[in-house]
Amino acid sequence: MTTMSEAPVLRPRVAARTGLYVFLGANVAVVTALFAAAGPSGNALITIGRLAGLYGALVMAFQLLLVARIPWLDRRLGMDRLTSWHRWTGFGLLWTLLGHLVFIVFGYAQVENNGPVDELVEMANTLDGILRAIVAFALILVIGGTSARFARKRMAYETWHFIHLYTYAAVVLAFSHQIALGQSFTSSPFAQAYWWTLWGVALGAVLLGRVVLPLWRNLRHQLRVVAVVPESPDVVSVYMSGKRLNELPARAGQFFLWRFLTRERWFQANPFSLSAAPDGKTLRLTAKALGEGSASLRNLKVGTRVFAEGPYGAFTTLQQTRSNALLVAGGVGVTPIRALLEEIKGHVVVIYRVGSSRDAVLLHELHGLARARGARVHVLTGPSQVSGPYGPLLGPASLLKLAPDLNDRDVFVCGPPGMTNAVLASLRELSVPRQQVHAERFSLAG
Repeated sequence: MTTMSEAPVLRPRVAARTGLYVFLGANVAVVTALFAAAGPSGNALITIGRLAGLYGALVMAFQLLLVARIPWLDRRLGMDRLTSWHRWTGFGLLWTLLGHLVFIVFGYAQVENNGPVDELVEMANTLDGILRAIVAFALILVIGGTSARFARKRMAYETWHFIHLYTYAAVVLAFSHQIALGQSFTSSPFAQAYWWTLWGVALGAVLLGRVVLPLWRNLRHQLRVVAVVPESPDVVSVYMSGKRLNELPARAGQFFLWRFLTRERWFQANPFSLSAAPDGKTLRLTAKALGEGSASLRNLKVGTRVFAEGPYGAFTTLQQTRSNALLVAGGVGVTPIRALLEEIKGHVVVIYRVGSSRDAVLLHELHGLARARGARVHVLTGPSQVSGPYGPLLGPASLLKLAPDLNDRDVFVCGPPGMTNAVLASLRELSVPRQQVHAERFSLAG
């Protein structure tokens, strides 16, 4: 009989990651074969440019899949990890498309004995699809620039999201350019079928994951606010109910993008994790007033309609590999930890890091759950620089004191970035296996 400590051959996260690698690798092989079958150009620069363009088209389709919010991938990898990969492949997309543009223009300029700028102007005026490709590249540059960290931090999510909608215009323009001038696209019926299928799957996944599924779930479940409960002067819990919630595939530790359909808030989507395990009757979020969106939750009226996108996230017991667990929460990051405490298997140790005892939101619920299931709860208070008898409160020695069998536990961490990074650094120093460490940042893409 297999026990929890005997990890399955292929963990969910590994299975999803391997599937993505295989998918990308197989398509790279197909694209390379199509390029070879179409034959090289008489000019080396043009040949390199065409190959860069094909890889750029493939990376663009792969990027769409990463942010399509496909439930199977999201439950195993998490939106934060998929978004991070989307961002890094974006750099690859920029370089491949830039290489495509530069090598093609310089190659044709060499063939025509023309200057590169004059050649680009001539190509835009005489070749079908070139102008569309230039516009697509300009859009991708703008979108990439707004995704840079320094720009993203200075921009409201709604503004950033609106700009990113132009990604779909760039995709359509780039694909129409490929149809018009792509040598490997027109080289055979198989090549055409392949590219149409690839783009159909990518765009279809986006349509399904980001439009059809959210609309269907909200029409099916029809969420409404049933209670608004202050937990402290700056923390509030919102309870929601609806139809057939027992059929909603939500798990403890996951989050939704919530839109409360009032005149002031309907256009704002805020990510809040569930602060209680779904019971098939109600959903609950608990939020601290950190911004305008979370502060206004206190003023919600009972009966307010709710549009929820999700559930999202891989911060669930699906990732559990060992019989016991350590849950580490910081501040309001306790909300998914509190939900996990209801559902996670085995003996559990909870570490709750807060500035002071009055910041310990939902502490009475943690203690109640701990008593019911024989778990231990440790509340660590004090400024971020404070040290205990074993050094930093979340340092290696302190973690080992609170959970001596740490290396034989799954560790779930949720809190502010600084705290999360400190815990992850301590776990690395203690050589806790990576597959036993689970941390997820609950935020909108980007």
